[in-house]
Amino acid sequence: MNKRLISYILGWVMLIEGAAMQLSTVVGLMYREWHFMKYFVYVGTGLAVLGVLLVIKKPKSNVMYLKDGFAATAMSWLVLSLGGCLPLWISKTIPHFIDALFETISGFTTTGATILVEIEHLPRCMLFWRSFSHFLGGMGVVVFLLAIIPRLGGSQNINLMKAESTGPSVSKSMPKLRNYAALLYGIYGGLTLLECVLLLFGGMNLFDAVTTSFSTAGTGGFMVYNDSMARFSPYLQTVVAVFMMLFGVNFYVYILILSKRFKQAMKNEELWMYVGITLLITGVIAADLFLHRTYGENLFQAIHQSFFYITSVESSTGMAITDVNRWPELSKTLVLIATCIGACAGSTGGGFKVSRFMILLKGVRKEFTLILHPRTVQTVKMDSKRVTHEVSRSVSVYFVIYMAIVIVTTILISLNGFDYTTSLSSVLATLNNTGPGMNIVGSTGNYAGFSVFSKIVFCFNMLAGRLELYPFLLIFIPTAWRKN
Repeated sequence: MNKRLISYILGWVMLIEGAAMQLSTVVGLMYREWHFMKYFVYVGTGLAVLGVLLVIKKPKSNVMYLKDGFAATAMSWLVLSLGGCLPLWISKTIPHFIDALFETISGFTTTGATILVEIEHLPRCMLFWRSFSHFLGGMGVVVFLLAIIPRLGGSQNINLMKAESTGPSVSKSMPKLRNYAALLYGIYGGLTLLECVLLLFGGMNLFDAVTTSFSTAGTGGFMVYNDSMARFSPYLQTVVAVFMMLFGVNFYVYILILSKRFKQAMKNEELWMYVGITLLITGVIAADLFLHRTYGENLFQAIHQSFFYITSVESSTGMAITDVNRWPELSKTLVLIATCIGACAGSTGGGFKVSRFMILLKGVRKEFTLILHPRTVQTVKMDSKRVTHEVSRSVSVYFVIYMAIVIVTTILISLNGFDYTTSLSSVLATLNNTGPGMNIVGSTGNYAGFSVFSKIVFCFNMLAGRLELYPFLLIFIPTAWRKN
């Protein structure tokens, strides 16, 4: 394990976070929140000083193996979360440390689960920091490092990208990884800016438009109002719904479009499966809501409500415009299914990922075909390319670990004594980085009533889910820290 290189990366993470906090200082100045803005100055300066001490001397070796990349990424997210919670905790905005840590991890992992009951009472600079944490965590802090720091990990940069990027695999076909990372952030920032402009056009004020765009871009869901998006017009809700869906698309599709490789982009199987699942579940839920007269005889309202919430949970954003606990049981069941499937690989969204879901389904079909026709040669393909045995095995193992975490953490959360739906949905919502679940943790609820132990379990789930399990679990294995 190249510990010096890892500490060098952590130093840069501290520097970036310290600098990012000063945006909240500016917001505090604008709204004359003198008492609260000073905490961002103090903590940001402290992080910057620590960061400088770690990066002032470059590591002798830039060699980074896969386990180094995994460890560096996992430790970066822990440092980011610990540093990010300090302004909330020290200022007594959130008096209890575990609650402040929970809220910050939820922000950076773009989960959007909250322990806050009265969100609107928070200072604007604190509300801005919550939403901006989504933007920082959405594309990934390590991807940002790759974009701005030359030769961060030498020729092994791909191991850092693998550790933080979402999905079954990261393509090695990108010869200039730094340019690729910069391009990803360019698309990410461009879409965020476009959404902000459209929200302003719809009458939303600047602060609300900026924070909402940050929350949508990172598919996080933190809003500055207790009722999330419910108070806004259908136009603004539709804009947000469309962008939630767009941020759930694999960003490589956008790169293909910018490269004018439209045919290749439109042949992306995962894209069409993602769109198909979204439209199918939206249609079924809309019909269910209409038949049960949940919104009276207003078919448009049933379609609007179902489309907004399904794009919200499938992209793992978690914004809401209604109380989903009022929905019929079929609709709530489909919401949980959409939560688990999640968004596309290579997006800012969470969940199991559509690509993994497709590989598992194609693997099942392959096995049944071999049972019926043992002599045939069967291969699993995605986008007309053969899926290697290594990727198929990795997806299967990922599924086993995923289910094991769901089972174990559901048992642990059930110690609170809440109903089964609350316990299971809260685990699925945190592990899939969605935020709201059902019943107590539904779209109008929060996580304030859980014990300290449960909140720690949720923190584990949120970090493990955001880092695709392996990087975060690796740091708990003692042998991983031995020298190569």
